[in-house]
Amino acid sequence: MIYRHVNELADTNRVIAGPNYSSRRLIRRDDRMGYSLHDTVMQAGTENRFWHKYHMETVYCIRGEGEVESTKDGTCHPLTPGAVYALNQNDEYIVRAHTELQLVCVYYPALAGDEIEDESGSFSQFGEETIFVIGLNDFNREMLATIDMADHYNFVPLLDSRQILEQKKYPIQEIIQHAKKQIREHKGAVDGVIHYIDFPVSTIVPIICDSFDLASASLESVLKCEHKYWSRVEQRAVVPENIPRFSAFNPFDDEALDKVLEVMDFPFWIKPVKSFSSYLGFRIDEASQFHTAMEEVRANIGRFSGPFNYLLDMVRMPAEFDEIGGEYCIAESIIGGMQCTQEGFSCKGEVEVYGTIDSFREENLTTFSSYQYPTILPDEVQERMTELTKKVVKHIGYDNAPFNIEYFWNRESDQIWLLEINTRISESHCQLFQKVDGRSHHQVAVELSTGRRPTFPHREGKFAVAGKFFLREWEDAYVSQVPSEETVRRIEQEVIPGSTIEIVAIPGQRLSDLMDQDSYSFRVALLFLGGMSKQDLEKKRRHCEELLYEEFVFER
Repeated sequence: MIYRHVNELADTNRVIAGPNYSSRRLIRRDDRMGYSLHDTVMQAGTENRFWHKYHMETVYCIRGEGEVESTKDGTCHPLTPGAVYALNQNDEYIVRAHTELQLVCVYYPALAGDEIEDESGSFSQFGEETIFVIGLNDFNREMLATIDMADHYNFVPLLDSRQILEQKKYPIQEIIQHAKKQIREHKGAVDGVIHYIDFPVSTIVPIICDSFDLASASLESVLKCEHKYWSRVEQRAVVPENIPRFSAFNPFDDEALDKVLEVMDFPFWIKPVKSFSSYLGFRIDEASQFHTAMEEVRANIGRFSGPFNYLLDMVRMPAEFDEIGGEYCIAESIIGGMQCTQEGFSCKGEVEVYGTIDSFREENLTTFSSYQYPTILPDEVQERMTELTKKVVKHIGYDNAPFNIEYFWNRESDQIWLLEINTRISESHCQLFQKVDGRSHHQVAVELSTGRRPTFPHREGKFAVAGKFFLREWEDAYVSQVPSEETVRRIEQEVIPGSTIEIVAIPGQRLSDLMDQDSYSFRVALLFLGGMSKQDLEKKRRHCEELLYEEFVFER
């Protein structure tokens, strides 16, 4: 609890003298409430013009007499004790103090505390907030530019992407120390840290934020989500009918398959307790497939197990499975149906879902073909998923951070299955929200990082629907040629305006050299498209794919 008394603020930097007023800044941005609260005394006989362009403002009169006038239409309202006015459109206005006025003022977003108005009534110092962004690149800088009040923030890169993306080894302790060093060396206040990257970033953010008293979910709650077996145990405690059969196993145990088959029959899905993007994930229909998969898992699981175990040692796992570390895998019975992802957040104990995205798969039912927004699921199904989301997130204790949760809905049985929880916004979805809702959901991450409850627009974008599409090759090949930058720019700007194309394949390399692919295919390009209907979106996808494949050359 924060407790202050206005009489205790004299001779402190919380008392600011402005033109014709004195303002006592009871709650400031550094209190991390998301708003600021000022007790302001205005001199009698003064006329004061204000225009707070970048903040929502509510003012409550507790003493004195005066009037407030809207400069837009000249409307005047009396100010006496009990009167309140709110500048819900950043209105320009005039306050006339007939007697000394005492006003309680609330500003959102919060003011740093030392701002004063200039002659135009605007703050002469605009309280910029500094947000460190892990792995900041041009794509995400463009997305950050779409959020509300983007100019209000100073986005600072934290960690080089070469340290945290597509690495064969992750020296987790060095990465954490380097991030802390960067923040300590920053000149000025630090207001938040955001990210949109899976392991190792998703798991180190709580550690970094805790070191600088920044808003974040706790490390334990993040690990409860990220450790796939621990997460299933927590989920089973509150929504058991929505969880498949599951079993942890040691891939280096020669009897691992027999132990799995004691819990479930073929077919089943296996994956490490910590991985991402279906890396080292396999569908197992028979024993030979299991043994073949174990060869690859044993050869590569150390890439994540060591760093993940370092993090697990920082918390106390339940005694009944504390030996199940990063070198373990999890087997789960096959679940299926229409797949979707709910994007949401928890803030001060309240969980909210703001968007549901459909995930479509290829014919093998394993590999993703596209993500499309908004969902086509029935409203009633979405509502049930949201209730499950709230139960699980609250039970885990995950708070003050964004998340996304993946689900299946079996239309025939009306069964909802919870697939997994991710402790971040999905980078794959940011352009979909921007195209349909008018803002990237980076806005949610940014506002949460500063301690504020997020606000997010609804259907204010240029398109009715949007999708991220994967162009894939199903056999290894040498990449002789990819579409030129000129071709990509022409498609984006002239042929399909509003589209974004990312070429993943690299000339001069084999597809098998690409990092972090799924176990069955190779991504060669990503397409982000918007449309006025599903039919329009599909037409654009086909046209874009045809143009790109005119220049792709693969040698087998």
